[in-house]
Amino acid sequence: MKIKQPIAESQIWSWLEEVTDPEIPVLNVVEMGIVRNVEIGKYDEITVKITPTYSGCPAMNAIENEIHKKLLDKGASNYRVVTDYKEIWTTDWMTNNAKQKLKEYGIAPPEKTPAGKDFLTSLKSQQKIVPCPWCDSMETELQSEFGSTACKAQYYCNECLQPFEYFKCI
Repeated sequence: MKIKQPIAESQIWSWLEEVTDPEIPVLNVVEMGIVRNVEIGKYDEITVKITPTYSGCPAMNAIENEIHKKLLDKGASNYRVVTDYKEIWTTDWMTNNAKQKLKEYGIAPPEKTPAGKDFLTSLKSQQKIVPCPWCDSMETELQSEFGSTACKAQYYCNECLQPFEYFKCI
């Protein structure tokens, strides 16, 4: 008879690091700060709490489905994934490693969100100088407030002549 070993919380976090963002596949949902909490409760029930990057983010259904698949694939049977809309995600929750991966992928990473500013306020502020992720030049210009997703803006580098996206501070 095989005795089932309890699953450690650290193991679950490790599994979740294998779930990537469908819009930016070089990032996982843990380093993005989407996974907010993992709990193992009574009767070994696993609860994974996630927060959307922004209200209406089209990737959240795919992310939740991938978390379900990952937990099932790893042998978890008693679990639930809870989406928390009370806690508002911020780019400040992204790890430094995630920001470095964005840059290497060709997306200018967000900086720290200015205190007291929110996403809508930052859109109205003066145009931000964003360093090019390809050549680090500051000779860049905003082309469009929105890139391939609502959380990114489209920029152009006047030095290396490359277009790139900037992940907005939210």
